[in-house]
Amino acid sequence: MRYRFLGRTGLKVSELGLGAMTFGRELDEQASFQILDKFAAAGGNFIDTADAYSGGASEEILGHWLRGQPRQDFVVATKVRWPSSDRPNDAGLSRKHILDAVAASLRRLGTDYIDLYQVHAWDGATALEETLSTLDSLVRSGMVRYVGASNYSGWQLQKAVDLCQRHGWQPFASLQPLYNLLDREAEWELLPVCRGEGLGVVSWSPLRGGWLGGRLRPGMTTPPDGTRVKTAERLGWGESWTAYHNDHTWRVIEELFAVAEETEREVAQVAINWVLNRPGVTAPITGARTLEQLTTNLGAVGWELSADQEQRLSAVSTRPLPYPYNIVMADPERI
Repeated sequence: MRYRFLGRTGLKVSELGLGAMTFGRELDEQASFQILDKFAAAGGNFIDTADAYSGGASEEILGHWLRGQPRQDFVVATKVRWPSSDRPNDAGLSRKHILDAVAASLRRLGTDYIDLYQVHAWDGATALEETLSTLDSLVRSGMVRYVGASNYSGWQLQKAVDLCQRHGWQPFASLQPLYNLLDREAEWELLPVCRGEGLGVVSWSPLRGGWLGGRLRPGMTTPPDGTRVKTAERLGWGESWTAYHNDHTWRVIEELFAVAEETEREVAQVAINWVLNRPGVTAPITGARTLEQLTTNLGAVGWELSADQEQRLSAVSTRPLPYPYNIVMADPERI
């Protein structure tokens, strides 16, 4: 496993991050420990969770595992934004909620500090100055080492960057956006902002909930049993069958299988490797429900697609750009 600097910071993270959303949901503590042990044995040091995952159980499980590890060897990232109860101030990015939430996350994680504390999404009800100044105070206090954002739009991210510069607050070190072969909208504004402002990119869902994992093939009319896609269809999650069952998706998957055969790699490994080597990307966040899935994901590092293979995957996954991006992105050399 290689390591990369997180944006302009001096913090090094493994080129694959481990997403802990499955902890406490699909995986109990023992199974979660097995996933964490294998990831660490492979050289992984970057683990991403959130206070909203499994009602805090994900953080608790990770915290129990960390007790038996050298804490300084791991970069622990968590997030704040979503509610865990129906109390009026138990949501959003107000100063009160952030301070309450970080204390609760530290308690569940059983640690004195959080390496990367991320706002989980935009909060239109709270002044951005309130949120950013509070995050700055957490870094100054030592409870948090770095701060980042997730699920922002381009203008929201740029506004946050500009406000931090204006007031001398701790800037965002990274952005965690949705980015994979089926979801490339981050390229329109988010990735250019990150490259221009020096933010790392720790993208989530490089396999889009299993669509790019190798179990779904062209010609299927329903999702296979036991897949996340089938669960997503039942529960209305973003990676549902209804959302992605279309000609574009199947063309991308067909090309993925072709490249996987050429490289003698798993389909999932090709999909992750494509994201891993995109301009500006620091580390894709990969989750796993089984040790077998984690083993496959770990095989995405240590090799590269050929220029021809990368170009074919990029070409087949490109969609026509809507206005105004069809104009402003017409000259790639000026982006």
